[in-house]
Amino acid sequence: MNQEKIINDGKDFINQIFATDSSGHDADHSLRVYKTALEIAATEPKTDTFLVSLASLLHDVDDFKLFPNNINYQNARSFMTKENIPSDIQEKVIHIISQVSYKCKDTVTPDTLEGKIVTDADRLDAIGAIGIARAFAYGGAHNRKLYDKNDQDCDPNKSYGEYRKHSSSTIAHFYEKLLHLKDLMNTKEGKRIAKKRHAFLIEFLKEFDSEVSSN
Repeated sequence: MNQEKIINDGKDFINQIFATDSSGHDADHSLRVYKTALEIAATEPKTDTFLVSLASLLHDVDDFKLFPNNINYQNARSFMTKENIPSDIQEKVIHIISQVSYKCKDTVTPDTLEGKIVTDADRLDAIGAIGIARAFAYGGAHNRKLYDKNDQDCDPNKSYGEYRKHSSSTIAHFYEKLLHLKDLMNTKEGKRIAKKRHAFLIEFLKEFDSEVSSN
């Protein structure tokens, strides 16, 4: 199994599958997650970097927000089968991917080191300056308001089903999800990076509130 070729093919695959995405879940997002995941992995001994690499590249290729009709991680499985990746490795990658998503009160803590690393890398891309940009890109792509002073439903303790059904303004999404990600980091390096990016979110929201309140 030529791991370098598989990773390069994985990069080509996500560039193809996300070619028209404008929601902040484009190939660049997955490549940033891949890069950050490897940086975190370098601080964690005994990490299987091939699993981290493959899972980070494929973590969004079956996301329900982007591919609502996909069943059983069919895009990820199709790619890995085409690459002749052994079934046991495929299942490990799928297991990692299955634990990445934020699901309000139903969010799970990954039960493998590799899963913790990939999840941290994905969440880091949802906060800080890039996280802010992605939040508004996603909101625009889904016709969401920038903010709504009447939107009070920002409870992070919704069930996953309630979370999927709820469509809040982009600013409400900060309170519903983004501000909680810092405390959900699993690795020491993830926590270190998250602390700075979280602080940037706070400053942005303070300035946003100030500008909105002055009008």
